[in-house]
Amino acid sequence: MAQNTPYMARTKSFARRGRTLHASTQRTLEKHADKYVIEVPRDGGYTTIDESYRLDVAGEFGRQAPLIVEIGTGNGEQIVAYAKEHPQVNLLGVEVWAQGIAKGISRAVSQGVDNIRFIEVDAAQALPIMMPQASATEVWTFFPDPWRKARHRKRRLVNDAFALTIANLLADGGVWRLATDWDDYAWQMRDVIEACEYFENLYLGERPDPEDPQPERGGFAPRFEDRVLTRFEERGQMEGRGAHDLVVRRLPREESN
Repeated sequence: MAQNTPYMARTKSFARRGRTLHASTQRTLEKHADKYVIEVPRDGGYTTIDESYRLDVAGEFGRQAPLIVEIGTGNGEQIVAYAKEHPQVNLLGVEVWAQGIAKGISRAVSQGVDNIRFIEVDAAQALPIMMPQASATEVWTFFPDPWRKARHRKRRLVNDAFALTIANLLADGGVWRLATDWDDYAWQMRDVIEACEYFENLYLGERPDPEDPQPERGGFAPRFEDRVLTRFEERGQMEGRGAHDLVVRRLPREESN
């Protein structure tokens, strides 16, 4: 068994939700998966891909176009809204929740959007394997699981290793947009991106927060104008939490070597 599941012991950045699909979800996937879902060879689980797999981005979308990758699409609210307004770009949604992918597909179908593809994988494991270097113009990581308990924070997605993955994925000058409504995760995100030599924080020193342990550092961006108010963010607002946005630019490779 252990020989066939080489990734089972890795620290995952997500809580695995049940994969038993509702009947309506199953029907959505059966009807539209061929168009919207990228099937990949698996190795040890639903979200773990085979190490030999490489994604043919242009082949999957049927065209060459700027690529935006959203990591954690949830119900698909953000990716579908953006895709509808920007048909000239390709959007790849990376999500571990099959129900969420099905909901995203339903939104895409109802909005007449066809420039989206979804892939059910663990981003931390899959992106370094499957994605071509410098293939994305933007990466979005909006409201990842905060893992609030101190003993669980090692599971947070945005860490030093993941920053290197995103740096490899982004083209020179590409942008990584992040958002969270948990203050301590915002401070951690800032620490991670500013410690990575391949990124430049475009808002260094700006928008200091008095709740910040180091308020003089700032480093937070204005709200991304194309980031929709999802139900997850709205719930945070109702609980009294405001969002912090961060935006970093991928430095040209000759500058960052």
